[in-house]
Amino acid sequence: MPGVTFVVNGSLVRGSSKHDRGHVPVLCGQAAKHHGWDADLLVTEKAEAGVTAASSAALDGVDLVVAVGGDGTVRGCAEGLAGTGVPLGIVPHGTANLLARTLGVPLYHPRAALNAALDPGSAVRAIDLAVVDGVPFTAMTGMGLDAAVVAGTRLKHQFGWLAYAMSGAAHLRVPPTRFTIRLDDGVPFEREARSVVVGNSGLLPGGFSLLPDARVDDGLLDVGVLAPQGALGWPRLATRVLTNSEYQDRMLERYQARRIEIAAAALLPREVDGELVPSEYAMTVTVRPGALVVRTPR
Repeated sequence: MPGVTFVVNGSLVRGSSKHDRGHVPVLCGQAAKHHGWDADLLVTEKAEAGVTAASSAALDGVDLVVAVGGDGTVRGCAEGLAGTGVPLGIVPHGTANLLARTLGVPLYHPRAALNAALDPGSAVRAIDLAVVDGVPFTAMTGMGLDAAVVAGTRLKHQFGWLAYAMSGAAHLRVPPTRFTIRLDDGVPFEREARSVVVGNSGLLPGGFSLLPDARVDDGLLDVGVLAPQGALGWPRLATRVLTNSEYQDRMLERYQARRIEIAAAALLPREVDGELVPSEYAMTVTVRPGALVVRTPR
């Protein structure tokens, strides 16, 4: 019998009642039994614990690891499984669920997501993994305003992706910063911008596309330079994102590369897959093509 390890975010087993606390483990156990898997369940509190849990499961010879949680849980498991060949399944239980959205995993139906991960007929696909200053990620990293928005988001569990919108509105007056950007071996160029983001996936919370050409399996990273100006700058930028427009100018520039070096003239906040990491003056992002195997719906 094949073996599966469920890596579950601890917030999902700390409900207000015994029923809440047991709901997720019961669902996982039932789905595993239905599809003929020998199941183990590990509860983690931080993404770093997910790295260890997934890596240990792979070393123990497990056939599948399923991340049950948000983008932080998925990122940790992806890091632990990178290069092992052990597939990753996803049961999204977060706010943004960016990789799950990109792969077409059911977002609001845990049983359907479990079936997609555990059904022997599900698709198995190799995707890229991005790395920013040694930290692997699956969706997006950013420096500047986007990270400030993440830092200001305190109500995402109550309001979902709208919490990001509220935090963004509160940070619209953040001044631009001088960035120096180098793509692969090209000549560095400078921009005055509010934020620079690098995506393996191009989606934002809410399912809107900032980087419409981004693909998780093309061996490339997509770069977005956000530099809205004037009273109408942000509404125009928001309209482009909401309509999936590919129009570009100095307000929103997009590029593709395999290695991106970004340096800022000021110490700026940074985020990786929606989680804050220490502020820095610079960051370097690279791609590991086909480093992660995932299971997706048929």
